[in-house]
Amino acid sequence: MDGPGGRDEAIRVGPHPRARSRFEARLTETLDAVAKGTVDPADALALLRDLPFSDLGFAKVDHHRELRQGACEIVLGDGKTAAHVRAIVERLADANAGPILVTRATDEQAEAVRAVAAARDLPIEERPSARCVAIVRNPPEPVGTVLVLTAGTADLPVAEEAALAARLMGAAVEREADVGVAGLHRVAAIRDRLASADAIVVIAGMEGALASVVGGMATCPVVACPTSVGYGATFGGLAALLAMLSSCTPGVVCVGIDDGVGAGYSAALIARRSAVARPDEASAWALP
Repeated sequence: MDGPGGRDEAIRVGPHPRARSRFEARLTETLDAVAKGTVDPADALALLRDLPFSDLGFAKVDHHRELRQGACEIVLGDGKTAAHVRAIVERLADANAGPILVTRATDEQAEAVRAVAAARDLPIEERPSARCVAIVRNPPEPVGTVLVLTAGTADLPVAEEAALAARLMGAAVEREADVGVAGLHRVAAIRDRLASADAIVVIAGMEGALASVVGGMATCPVVACPTSVGYGATFGGLAALLAMLSSCTPGVVCVGIDDGVGAGYSAALIARRSAVARPDEASAWALP
């Protein structure tokens, strides 16, 4: 515990407790200071004025998500200029306290994020193959485990996006690449990892069959993510998407084509809640 208002103090949202974020701790400290008379209410009002969002004209930057959901803010680079991305990330860096993830970033956008981080002495993490760059500031302590699987090596860029999103959302992340259905012995070799995960992300192009196979072996929810990888009649990932949506295996849910962020984000939410709710030995019964 960091004491009252500290980061590690648990708060209750619905039936489940979660740790306070740095942003929540900072707001609590400001309100405590007003109550004690050490901060003038007018000064506190100035600090809180942009709490819901900042209006930059071209973007309304959501500062409240970190308080509302305890989640990092994600900025999609597609369709934005480097100047847009820089201005948004600057506002998040100055007004919030958690991680910031920029996805589908161009080289110019990634450089803009690096400049914002360097000016504030903040650590960054990059996944060039996935076109992701993140300011890794005050990430949540990992709770629960997300296992990210790929059917083939060509699916790794989407897997990197999913893994980074899940980690910034506060889950421990494990990866296993190239375990597609063309060699089912490769999936059988990792049965113990399927049994111990709190959520699994399956990333596959081509016919997308791996999600159903894993769903039939695992004891946790499986988040299927189709990719646009493939040739023949894959139609840019549509074949995999339809196969995953049509899975006969209960417990398999599906996100959109190449949506690593959606898959990793959702899996982390599941993993964190599952890990909190179950006893430590709960996964030991699975898969002899």
